[in-house]
Amino acid sequence: MKIAPSILSADFAELKKEVKKVEQGGAKWIHVDTMDGHFVPNLTFGANVVKALRPHTDLLMDCHLMVEKPEEYIDSFYEAGADLVTIHAESTVHVHRALQMIKNKGIKAGIALNPATPVSQVQAVLPMVDLVLVMTVNPGFGGQAFIPETLDKIRQLDMLKKNEKLDYEIEVDGGINPETAAACAEAGATVMVAGSYIYNAENAASQIDSLQKAVNKG
Repeated sequence: MKIAPSILSADFAELKKEVKKVEQGGAKWIHVDTMDGHFVPNLTFGANVVKALRPHTDLLMDCHLMVEKPEEYIDSFYEAGADLVTIHAESTVHVHRALQMIKNKGIKAGIALNPATPVSQVQAVLPMVDLVLVMTVNPGFGGQAFIPETLDKIRQLDMLKKNEKLDYEIEVDGGINPETAAACAEAGATVMVAGSYIYNAENAASQIDSLQKAVNKG
């Protein structure tokens, strides 16, 4: 199981230290939430933050684009040092082309689904993706409560992966704590994004450890 702390919940004035803190605490990925204020009702950071952090960590940079027309952002995130770029199924009418643009850069491509979006909407592109991100809250803000109905979507994706012999990570994002992490892992999730649970605590390492233990116990 991979734990991907989301720097959306980190101290923006100390991002370098915040990334180092979770790296030393056992995290393998860093999750970067980019929001444009249009696709979701919030505005965060862009490729410039990835570029600034890239020299200071070897963690996989997991860049989640909650933006309209993600095709316009792919080049800048690639050049900034992103290892994986995830776009939303709902954000462009040219999903296949956008994913192809990411893959053509030689980096990993992911597809994200909002809580109300069915798995069937992305089934045709599953063979070309490295990751499917199931939003377990409505995107835009951290600290929301987990939506339990999204567990069925994780199970569907896990079943499709096994039946079709595909090879993608199933990532979950939103309301992750030991209880929900265990439920997601049981359903088939392989990557857990956690923001406020990790960064709002005094000891990030113990929070990461508690998620790993919950998943392993489950």
